[in-house]
Amino acid sequence: MPDSQSPVLDTRGQFLIAMPGLEDPLFAGSLIYILDHTDEGATGLIVNRPMDVSEDEVLEQFDKDHPHAHGNHPIYQGGPVDTQRGFVLHAPGDTQWGHEIPLTDNLHCTMSADILEAIAGGKNIGEHLVILGYAGWDAGQLEQEIADNAWLIAPATESILLETRFEHRLDAVMAQLGIDYHSLSPMAGHA
Repeated sequence: MPDSQSPVLDTRGQFLIAMPGLEDPLFAGSLIYILDHTDEGATGLIVNRPMDVSEDEVLEQFDKDHPHAHGNHPIYQGGPVDTQRGFVLHAPGDTQWGHEIPLTDNLHCTMSADILEAIAGGKNIGEHLVILGYAGWDAGQLEQEIADNAWLIAPATESILLETRFEHRLDAVMAQLGIDYHSLSPMAGHA
């Protein structure tokens, strides 16, 4: 007897690009880096949606006595789930952080305050993204949304995540695919 469930599509370590027909304002125009994808669901971070707060404003909470100018790095709205939970995407370095997960050889995700305390204290951890909240999908939900043409899957690169300005990330991913995002039709269909 055939299994009626669709196989799990593993998008871990890849980008999801919101197709123009995706009208949900939480995700319209978003570029998402997928942290994890199993048969239980998927978790990702929106990496092109800055919030109206700078990294300096957040880091002041960790080192009020010695404010440092850390540059004009934005804090990103990673998604609508658990919006007080922080994630830092960064290149691996010489320090092992409290809850650091290697995503690739050149990209790690840390979910502990010690990395923010270090940045606030003046430690240079290199290029990084500070993200609050995440996007989550239940079992089979992301697979169905992909089948419905809500998302396009693309290879992720550390250079786009860490070195490309947020307003250019989506276009940079699309350029890798040889597609002009703005020429895509908002209408979805299957041949």
